[in-house]
Amino acid sequence: MKLICKNIFILVIFNALLLPVAFIAVPFLKADIHYYDISIVSCFFSVISLITISIFLKGQTKEPDSQTLHSLVALSLKFILELIFTLLWFIVAKKSSLTHILIFFVLYLALTLFTIYVIVKTLKKKVL
Repeated sequence: MKLICKNIFILVIFNALLLPVAFIAVPFLKADIHYYDISIVSCFFSVISLITISIFLKGQTKEPDSQTLHSLVALSLKFILELIFTLLWFIVAKKSSLTHILIFFVLYLALTLFTIYVIVKTLKKKVL
């Protein structure tokens, strides 16, 4: 539980650093994007990362067979949730301008790399 809380705190700090950088970059790029669009994308990817990390770390406290299953479920759920969010964002909300696509994938990449970092760091300490 302590490890989950620590990683949630690090995720919040990461978002606290990521959002101001994005807000500062928008005027310099003269992009036609609203700040709430950046906040929405960041919030959804953060929640997806939080769910993934929580499932993965809960599985690390279980027996070895269950650890593998939890890891696969966490990564599969992350993929499915991001796919659903992508479809909603680009097709339903019709956010398909170049700046929306750029912001979407930059935030996707940043928060996915954070999730991968947590998983790899955990697996270095404890092998499946």
